[in-house]
Amino acid sequence: MKFVVFDFDHTLFDADSGTKLVKWLIQRSRWRVLLAVLVAPLAAPLIAFIPTRRYGISVFVWIGTLGLHDEAEVNRTIDLYVDENISDLRKLFMPIALAQFNEHLAAGDTVIVATGAPTELARKLMREVTQEKIPVIGTILGPILGGMHAIQHCHNENKLVMMRAHGYDAPIDIAYTDSFADLPLALAAAHPVIVNPKSSSVDDFRRALPAGTPIVWWGAHGRAGDRV
Repeated sequence: MKFVVFDFDHTLFDADSGTKLVKWLIQRSRWRVLLAVLVAPLAAPLIAFIPTRRYGISVFVWIGTLGLHDEAEVNRTIDLYVDENISDLRKLFMPIALAQFNEHLAAGDTVIVATGAPTELARKLMREVTQEKIPVIGTILGPILGGMHAIQHCHNENKLVMMRAHGYDAPIDIAYTDSFADLPLALAAAHPVIVNPKSSSVDDFRRALPAGTPIVWWGAHGRAGDRV
């Protein structure tokens, strides 16, 4: 039996799920849209860099969640978003990815999802497509100034820190991810598999990971990798 970790966005799901959620949250009202437009020149550039990414994301999360004051209320709103959009969201799951995921489940492997997306969002989406209660470790939101922000971003090295904090400290047998920001996760796995990477990161992955590490394309639009 193996311990297997899957990233979510662009690995199982052909989009940035958190961005889609935040866009929906902001578009609920005109004043949120206006506020997002006003702060975008300052907040958006922060998202491009790993050390500041959490702060840039938190600005837009805060705008989208103003008026939501606790985790339970946020989770209900996330569930509403998924329920209202489930037909379109289901189409973004890649069949090859789900087949690989289900193969590990059928083999009795311990399988978790570790993602930068909000925990409830990834958990709800995985429940919709697998009918299983998949353990999900994701970004944790907490209250600030009448809204919510990311208090623990499940990203880069912190993804491993959060996994260990949730009791998943066993050696990782296989890790699937698309993102070079997940290099710490890939290096921690006995058998990393790079899925749907950006073309610009393929050479970086080849330099950083052992020779022969699979770099595969599972169907993500505009992404690279060897066809399966």
